Amino acid sequence: MRLVHLALTNFRSFTSLQTEIPAGSTLLVGANAQGKTSFLEAIYYLVGAWSPHTANDRQLIQLGAQPPIARLVGLIERGDRTERIEIRLILEPAANGEGRLRKEVLLNGVKKRATDLHGRFNAVLFLPQDVELVEGPPAGRRQQLDATLSQADPNYAGELLEYGKVLTQRNALLKQLQERRGSSGQLAFWDQRLADSGGSLMSRRASALAELNRLAGPIHTALTAGVEMLMLEYQPSFDPGLTDPEDRWQTEPLRRGLAAELERLRSEELGRGMTLTGPQRDDLSLTVNGLDLRQYGSRGQNRTAMLSLKLAEAEWLVQRTGEYPVLLLDEVLAELDPQRRSDLLERLAAAPQALLTAADAEMFTGEFLARSTVWKVRSGSLNP
Repeated sequence: MRLVHLALTNFRSFTSLQTEIPAGSTLLVGANAQGKTSFLEAIYYLVGAWSPHTANDRQLIQLGAQPPIARLVGLIERGDRTERIEIRLILEPAANGEGRLRKEVLLNGVKKRATDLHGRFNAVLFLPQDVELVEGPPAGRRQQLDATLSQADPNYAGELLEYGKVLTQRNALLKQLQERRGSSGQLAFWDQRLADSGGSLMSRRASALAELNRLAGPIHTALTAGVEMLMLEYQPSFDPGLTDPEDRWQTEPLRRGLAAELERLRSEELGRGMTLTGPQRDDLSLTVNGLDLRQYGSRGQNRTAMLSLKLAEAEWLVQRTGEYPVLLLDEVLAELDPQRRSDLLERLAAAPQALLTAADAEMFTGEFLARSTVWKVRSGSLNP
């Protein structure tokens, strides 16, 4: 799988851009705020129509664009066929003056939902701020894992969406019951649905993370010259009480465990008017040589751990889909010593398509530059 062509209109700093994307490694060089990261962001936006840089997609539309419409078009080569993904972000007038954002997604010219994008184009994105996923709250780590799972299995994205709807309905009922409106017996239906959906999500997350752990460990050890061993583990918000390794991450035991936990927390949830357990409160741990990086990891350790996880995600997607994802690496060599840089670049050489950014090309080896396409990025334009 690779991206063969990209067209941008009024996306961030790119007023109008059309370019072929070569196979192999492409290096985007330029000063800060010239559009390097935005270029990678645009490519990643084709994966699922969401950006890791902003919670408000209207910010993706170039400031002052008239009409206020951004457009992204990517041609994806998969096996013996080419697919066309087009996304339009349209800011429509509204009474409050802020405007209402409308998002249109087209696959091969046919209008679809954003969730229909999952599995059409796979990419793994590394950003310098990803180190904050290790240090930050669990929500960021859950979102990272969910995004990877959704690329491998579009059905997972649908399950996640369905769970969110059930959780919203259950929370609304708990709020009503907190205000003495209705009967607590109404919770039985939503408890069952939450346990059924939640048990499946937890099982799939935990199983995927176990597979990622087997891939990330050796990668991390190689990047640290054999000094460090990385371990990833899923941590549910409750103890499912499973002692049999074969039952540990199976859906049915987790479903029963979640149902029992909902019953145990019933009075507390009624008092607080919200659901207090389930996949929306789970976490995943990252440890290096037994040290929990969430609390004690150094900046360098956390960065290397996230890089190892991203490279493991790429290998996992190959195993799950049979196709190598596009690698998008923003300032990936920063803060790495020369040996780790060399080891990483050698690993990237095997990727069918990788796009990297840097403020200075001198940190890259001559061998890597010789086999790469190098573009200069300046004020929203690309030049060889």
